[in-house]
Amino acid sequence: MEYLVRFVQLHESFRKAELEALADLYQADVEFLNYSQYSPHCTIRLPDEDAARMLIRRSILSKGIYELWGCGSNYDGLHQDIQRRTSTIWHTFKFSSFKFEIHAYQAKRSLAEQNNIIQSLRYLEFEGAIKLHDPEQTFCIFEDCEWGVKEPKRIYFGRLIATSSRAILDTYTLKKRKYLSTTSMDSELALVTANLTQAAPGRLFYDPFVGTGSFPIACAHFGAICMGSDIDGRAVRGKQGLNILTNFQQYGLVDKCLDNFITDLTHAPLRNGRFLDGIICDPPYGVREGLKVLGSRDGSGKEVVSIDGKAAHLQDNFIPPKKPYSFERMLDDILDFAARSLVDGGRLSLWMPTANDEEVELGIPVHPHLEILSVCVQAFNKWSRRLLTYRRLRDDEVKDVQVPKVKRIGETGGTANNLNSFRKRYFEGFKEPPPNKSG
Repeated sequence: MEYLVRFVQLHESFRKAELEALADLYQADVEFLNYSQYSPHCTIRLPDEDAARMLIRRSILSKGIYELWGCGSNYDGLHQDIQRRTSTIWHTFKFSSFKFEIHAYQAKRSLAEQNNIIQSLRYLEFEGAIKLHDPEQTFCIFEDCEWGVKEPKRIYFGRLIATSSRAILDTYTLKKRKYLSTTSMDSELALVTANLTQAAPGRLFYDPFVGTGSFPIACAHFGAICMGSDIDGRAVRGKQGLNILTNFQQYGLVDKCLDNFITDLTHAPLRNGRFLDGIICDPPYGVREGLKVLGSRDGSGKEVVSIDGKAAHLQDNFIPPKKPYSFERMLDDILDFAARSLVDGGRLSLWMPTANDEEVELGIPVHPHLEILSVCVQAFNKWSRRLLTYRRLRDDEVKDVQVPKVKRIGETGGTANNLNSFRKRYFEGFKEPPPNKSG
């Protein structure tokens, strides 16, 4: 059957990827019949209503899904299509309570115009009570208009099947969250990322750059068991009695919090083996300060182990020694860790920045054991960040191809700018490089 999905007109490059991830999670066969980033309306084909409800019920970037009763480039064409598609099922809803809604994208309709449109559908011969609140059936007309043009270029008519989970955004908004920082991920994008990574009950998720726990909270909402780590002990320990666990307590998700601990990805004290269902992270971009990992800058291994006769790492004011770290090397390490730790079909969702005027500056990292599923872009002014989602391949799916490793700048030397090309471009204001002078 054909259905109409009504999207929000935000984060356009994420919307289709989110639905595809949810369809894969619930093993629902979905076919996109008509989709454009420039329209909030999308038509798809699904097996039945149950699949439609299942697909949309946890979507964040859609508003609802509708059984498509008709579409056309004008109202005459719409009415003909409605009769062609659905005349045999009108009697099913003859005595149901109902209401009509009209939604015009990039246009407005007066009450008189809306009434005339509704009256043009009187051939449906519905005899049930009209109920504006909680009717048995809701029928909607959607007009897709060009900006400044009143007449629609496309019109859809559908019966509401189910609404999405978008209402939960008010619950998880950062404005109400008890423990957060300036780098806490926006709750909407955290929930979308959790959907793309397919967080679900019975699955174990890990965030190696946990910060204040935005991603684990989002994954826990969808039922996953979560743990996280961060090199910044202050973020994990918290302040003034508030920490990551406070947020889990705020949302009644404590039973989904496995633990949080202090480490960097290259020293994570996790057992070897493929036991994670999902890895979800927004690694630091190294803009405010250069990226670092645990260890001494000169590699001597002469770190302080005791202070005044007490173990240094157990003291409250202990700050572990750190050394510079290449951003590109960090991306490689994340993919390597994912390949070693994810179960077959497990997913990695990774945020990374790029300059808008130089798309090849930070290429999409690849790994022979990971398949790239989607690349979603959130654009800012002179730079963007991309959400990359990967799937861990089965060993028998891995092609016998060696991905060449780029030799990275050494971890034990170099400046923050030399180790992070994006950081350097950021502080240069993303200026165009000077032209090469020849001759």
